[in-house]
Amino acid sequence: MSEEIRWNSKISFLVAMIGSAVGLGNIWRYPYVAYSNGGGAFLLPYIISIICIGIPLLFVEYGAGFKFKAGISKVLRTINTKYEYIAWYIQLVPFFIMTYYSCIVAWDLIYIPTSIVKGWGSNPESYFVNVVLNNVDGFAGFTHISLYVLIAITIIWLISWFISHRDINSGLAKANKILIPLLFIIMIGIVFYGLSLPGAMIGVNSLITPDFNRILDSNIWLAAFGQIFFSLNLGLTIVLAYASYLPDDVDIPKSALTVAFTNSIFEVFTAFGIFGILGYMSQTSGIAINKLITEGTGLAFIAFPEVFNLMGITGNIIGPLFFICILFAGITSLLSLIEPVTLSINNKFGFGRRNTVKLLCIVGFLISLLYCTGCGSTIIGLWDAFLNQFGLILNGILEIIIIGWIYGLDKLTDGLNKNATLFKLGDKWIFIVKYILPIILGIMWISGMYSLFETGDTFSLLMQIIIILILIIVPYIFTKLPAKNDDY
Repeated sequence: MSEEIRWNSKISFLVAMIGSAVGLGNIWRYPYVAYSNGGGAFLLPYIISIICIGIPLLFVEYGAGFKFKAGISKVLRTINTKYEYIAWYIQLVPFFIMTYYSCIVAWDLIYIPTSIVKGWGSNPESYFVNVVLNNVDGFAGFTHISLYVLIAITIIWLISWFISHRDINSGLAKANKILIPLLFIIMIGIVFYGLSLPGAMIGVNSLITPDFNRILDSNIWLAAFGQIFFSLNLGLTIVLAYASYLPDDVDIPKSALTVAFTNSIFEVFTAFGIFGILGYMSQTSGIAINKLITEGTGLAFIAFPEVFNLMGITGNIIGPLFFICILFAGITSLLSLIEPVTLSINNKFGFGRRNTVKLLCIVGFLISLLYCTGCGSTIIGLWDAFLNQFGLILNGILEIIIIGWIYGLDKLTDGLNKNATLFKLGDKWIFIVKYILPIILGIMWISGMYSLFETGDTFSLLMQIIIILILIIVPYIFTKLPAKNDDY
């Protein structure tokens, strides 16, 4: 029989959900996406995306987890045994994201002590590319190892194991209760400090000034849909796993709204601080703001160290705090990526939580050694694009087809509405999920596929072929392996 796992309080669940949603994408993806897609005008499609995509799809995963009290593999197998293969494919996507996400968090860990003394020197880009990553293009990169990344990624996996192998309340929930409040407190301080800097309004005005001429641009709407989809971790089955641990007296609609809006408020609020700091750099260096803003690792590990250099001794304080924020956001999200895979494996094979987490962390660590090579950052970029644009969105489509159409959303509404006080879900929600979401996600998927395969060298194509083969073969193996739990 599977282990009986339950959250010991509603707060434990909510904080864990918020910790899952608030990740690296909130800090370094949203500011870039908002700025490059109409600035203030982006808020309209962003808000509509929360209402029309984020929250409705959240309810699907909430409802399935709450109804079946199991991970995605058991949920889909219960609906029909032939869907178990699809379930293991769905589950494999967050597992591989987990392996390279750990490496990005490891990069950040390196920067915490580095930022205290500004060890990146006068050229942060060279430090990141040549010292931290030990970057080497192409197949030759496999022969080079970054010792710094190897040490840091070992520490990150040990931390993840130490927290996750405990029961969810003494491990996962407790860690989130400590890290999330600290993250919010430190980030609030950084944002207000950033807004107090000379030239901060240059950056803020760049962020909020609306370009209404672009409001009808379909690319802006797709960007907003994508931001909400990735920001709320939709399609990763994290929500489904967390909801499976819920007691029967939880107001699910209220919880989902709390998570969605807390996540959105955090990333919008953080964007003001980031653009305030970039505005300061623009005024100080004389470089236009559009030359400074970049997405992802370029913003965190290159642009911001350049800003901290300009701040003098203050940069030696703000820098470590900034990277500590990224660490906390990264750790809580990494823990949430471990959870759904743990639940699905334990549901079928009954290894017990401690043994399952140990196995996952060992396998995840071994795979992540690939990212410690000189071509590791290139592989991360390729697999991240593929798994997000192909795998993750396809996960959402498959969930809608199997849970929404084949199983029937009406079978989930009783559980979702059981303790609802704000509103109850009904025909409007079902219509949006069954008819609106497949169209939107389908367009996003096709658009992502086109951009993914539009260009690519031999190395890129080989890495994509490898991940495709893994996504085909591994689910087949897990499907054929005999279950050890009688109730599977």
